[in-house]
Formats: sequence, C-alpha cells, structure tokens
Amino acid sequence: MTTVLITDDQPLQRLGFRMLLESQDDMTVVDEAANGAEAVRLADHHRPDVVLMDIRMPGLDGIEATRRIVSTGDRTRVLIVTTFDLDEYAYEGLRAGASGFLVKDARPEELLAGIRAVASGDAVVAPSLTRRLLDTYVHHLPPAPNASPGTTALPERDPRLSALTEREREILTVIGQGWNNTEIASRLHLAESTVKTHVTRILAKTGSRDRVQAVILAYDTGLVTPA
Repeated sequence: MTTVLITDDQPLQRLGFRMLLESQDDMTVVDEAANGAEAVRLADHHRPDVVLMDIRMPGLDGIEATRRIVSTGDRTRVLIVTTFDLDEYAYEGLRAGASGFLVKDARPEELLAGIRAVASGDAVVAPSLTRRLLDTYVHHLPPAPNASPGTTALPERDPRLSALTEREREILTVIGQGWNNTEIASRLHLAESTVKTHVTRILAKTGSRDRVQAVILAYDTGLVTPA
C-alpha cells in the first residue's frame, strides 16, 4: 500500500486529490497539509511513501519544504505538482531533491502513475516540461569547481564518476540527454533489463536518489552540456 501526504493550500484541490487517491486499492492518504511547514511536520510524523507537494503556499513554500523533507534521509519521496508558468521554481525543486514534477492539470491516470513511479524509487517529469526544465536549469548552473571561467569541469576529474565503468558513464550521459530505458536499449543495442541493471548501479554508485538526480549529476560533472 502506497501512503501519500497531500500538500496544497487550496482545500478543494486537496479534496480532489484525496478522492482520486482513495479510489485506488493500492493507495491511502495519511493526512493533508495546507502549507510547507505543516507538510514537513506531518511527513516526519507519518513518514509516507510520497508527499504530493504544491509549490506556492503561504509561509514555507514547497521548495524549502521539499529540501527539509529530503534532508532527513528518510524513505519519503516528493512529487511536486506545478504549472508551466512556474519553471523557475521547478528547477529549484530538482536541486532540493524532488523525485518528480507533474502539472496540476495532468490527467488522473498520469498523476496516479506518477505517484506509483516515485513510490517505487523511479522519477517522473511531465514530458513537455522536461526540456524546458533542463534548459532553465543549465543556464542557472554555477561554474564547476574544477573549471576555468566559461568552461565545465572535465568529467574524469569528478570523484562521483570514478566508480563508474565506461558503459555506465555512457549510459549516464544519455540519461542526461533525456533518453528513456527503451531508447537506450534500442540505440545502444542492449536488452532493456540490462539497461535497468546499469541504471540501478549508476544511481547506487553516484549516490543519486533517482533518475532526476542522475540528470543533474550529468550536467554538474560536464558529461552533458547545453546545446
């Protein structure tokens, strides 16, 4: 059973989410929070599998609430629900440790699938939002610590990549370019089960919580650079 904490400052929005989630046999809503501070407190109390997190809320916003929840090191993962005009907040959510982003007008089946994916340790980002998020994100990156002004650090100098095999580094690179497992398997002539194994090992070796964090790593280390 996937346990979910709903966070949104709009009571009707919370009610809509609750009705949808509780119609599922494999989900249960443990509580509701109307702001970020309440979400942090309730996440610590209930330790849900997933926190469904709004961004714009009074007081503590969803980005800082996400950062605090993730920093505890608990198993709880955060799925942010956003709108297309909030890209600048969404890329901050990547840095805060969110495991996914969906738009508020996503179809019910998309939201449910996203919650299940995040609960299972995967990551989910609305496809039409992914490239815009990454484009925004890479243009806000600070200079890499091992790089000269205007350049990025050489990937081989970054200790987070030292444990990766050549194949794992290749797969991390294409993950950063937005390829999914099916595309990786097809283009690199691998079985999809093999790709999944490589991805699991990459996440473990680099300390990445999920695929979203692996994308950030690929950019941070210079494996992938803006086009």
